[in-house]
Amino acid sequence: MHEYRRGYLLCFTDIVSLWHSILVRLPFLDRARELSRLRRALSRPDGSLIVVYGRRRCGKSRLLQEALGGNRHAYYLADLSDASIQRRTLSVEAERVVPGFAAASYDDWAAVLDTWRMRAPENTWLVLDELPYLVQVSPALPSIIQKIVDTPAERPLRLLACGSSQRMMHGLVLDETAPLYGRAAEIVQVAPMPPEALPAALQLDAEESVIAYSVWGGLPRNWELAADYGSTSEAVAALVLDRNGVLHGEPSRLLMDDMRSAVQANSLLALIGAGCHRLSELAGRVGQSATNLSRPLSRLIDLGYVRREVPFGENVRSTRRSLYRLDDPFLLFWYRFVAPNRSRLEMDLIDPVHAEVLTRLSGHVAEVWEWLARRSVPFTTIDGLRWNPASRWWGRGDDGNPLEIDVVAESSDRRHLLLGEAKWSDRADPTGILAELSRKAQRIPFRRGRPVHYALWLKRQNGHVDGASIITPETVMPASPGT
Repeated sequence: MHEYRRGYLLCFTDIVSLWHSILVRLPFLDRARELSRLRRALSRPDGSLIVVYGRRRCGKSRLLQEALGGNRHAYYLADLSDASIQRRTLSVEAERVVPGFAAASYDDWAAVLDTWRMRAPENTWLVLDELPYLVQVSPALPSIIQKIVDTPAERPLRLLACGSSQRMMHGLVLDETAPLYGRAAEIVQVAPMPPEALPAALQLDAEESVIAYSVWGGLPRNWELAADYGSTSEAVAALVLDRNGVLHGEPSRLLMDDMRSAVQANSLLALIGAGCHRLSELAGRVGQSATNLSRPLSRLIDLGYVRREVPFGENVRSTRRSLYRLDDPFLLFWYRFVAPNRSRLEMDLIDPVHAEVLTRLSGHVAEVWEWLARRSVPFTTIDGLRWNPASRWWGRGDDGNPLEIDVVAESSDRRHLLLGEAKWSDRADPTGILAELSRKAQRIPFRRGRPVHYALWLKRQNGHVDGASIITPETVMPASPGT
């Protein structure tokens, strides 16, 4: 796995130009909190161990570039080569920062790291990117780092470890039994970007941004790749549907990063993406008991690939009414449109699959738009009130008939109730939608006499309606100035 990747160490200033020519087409996206934490840790006079982790394509390397700035630091990208080869490669390239570093022969990682600690210029950091690859080849490395960090020395070790395998990085640093547990002065998890960052990044208007986000999710590297194409549709055909496209096999790479075996996880993601949302249904389809699926589903939730939904007001510990949904728009798109068509795409039948994608894309965007609507509630003032996070609600109304509402939230003082519907249609009738929502409000079992406020999340304004706030993509995904 991943044998094609070369390990190498470069001065950090040397790789900045490489990043700009290959990767960095977008402006640096706002990660003020992560950047502040990293810069504070990097400025510690006593040195330290810093850990940065997160799923691939989230922008970890760019964040490190911004945090380290133009100073001369050493950057090593690991692979699965033999440990002796990696130590030699590191030592040769380390001479860019420490003259004569490669003159010695290093029989183990303790010698490499201790020599770096003693000879590296003041305030110079060694960046070990994809640390999990090194640990797979050299399992004793975490204990070696622990010993060096724990041993008092006049010159401290300045080591920044980075990795895309969330499972392994968690096991190396956050697990109480791990050698490096409690040793890191700073741990930064780099998560996907929030959706409202996309319009400015790709210079799209609000409506186009909703469509783009429903395909690419919050991954900056996906945005950079898409920026090379004239439209989201064109980028989908080239990057995702084409079997040689950069993102065609992305889910497999994600799962290999974080799973000992990707078979069960891939099966669960495929089933959820195809519309199997109940635990009992998933268990029946994979031929296992529901109990046996609890752990793999929890792992997928921890990784941010799946979310567990319960109706508004239900206890999150309740399993009877839980639904499982893909929590990443790109994975939802991939398992909805690519997974069922892998055989045809392998035969280069891109055009007919692309045509099907375009035919069904509006329904896919509508599902993501509904999620964006719920997400926007705590950040939006509606009827002069601030609101707690929103959920969906489904169940039996007071009349015993099935009832479902897209958006339900309480005001921050819990005295008011917000009900909303999300529609992604050019011809949505706000008057008719509000009338139907008002009828639903009469049947909900949890109103308890509270005043009800109504909001409609619509693709277009389509006129005015009394009694409800209309919220459009311009509010949820503010357009970049100049678009």
